[in-house]
Amino acid sequence: MDISQLRTDYKREALDEAHADADPMRQFARWWDEALASKLPEPNAMTLATADAEGRPSARVVLLKGFDHAGFVFYTNYDSRKGRELAGNPRAALLFFWPELERQVRVEGAVQRVSDAESDAYFASRPLASRIGALASPQSQPIPGKAWLMAQAAEMGLRHGLNPKRPPYWGGYRVAPESFEFWQGRPSRLHDRLLYTRSAEGWTRARLSP
Repeated sequence: MDISQLRTDYKREALDEAHADADPMRQFARWWDEALASKLPEPNAMTLATADAEGRPSARVVLLKGFDHAGFVFYTNYDSRKGRELAGNPRAALLFFWPELERQVRVEGAVQRVSDAESDAYFASRPLASRIGALASPQSQPIPGKAWLMAQAAEMGLRHGLNPKRPPYWGGYRVAPESFEFWQGRPSRLHDRLLYTRSAEGWTRARLSP
């Protein structure tokens, strides 16, 4: 198969200024509700891009666990690669890609840890196996092998029982948006792109050329 000939012509919907909300978080909530109603697989999956203190980038898919006007929340091990990078360079970019709706949303902004109370509450809501996994895994660190990891999980299960507490090296981050871009696929690659940028006066909106 010739990869260069793989393409899709997008034609589901349009995105125009007359119908897009002036508040980008409300616009995101509108698209989010439509993604849920469409029963997309893992609509909360988002690419998280970070960079270390020298500017070397990395990206991975994480799961959105909450959003409001303060920002977008995800959880991870603070000692993971993303956690170390955010410690040295507390800024990030998010990308939601919903191909079934021919839509993307890009978010960029500063990052802070959520409160211990928020992290505790979310950790307690996780399935027991996920909590044990967080205790067992030295995320992003080299390990001897899969058998070692499974042994660690078994040991943590025995040690912490049915109500393990959140370890201090695990918790949430909130990305506080400074810009949003809403992308709606259109025919002939003439896609609709609306960029929202935060200023002291509020949000400004501009159309970008595809």
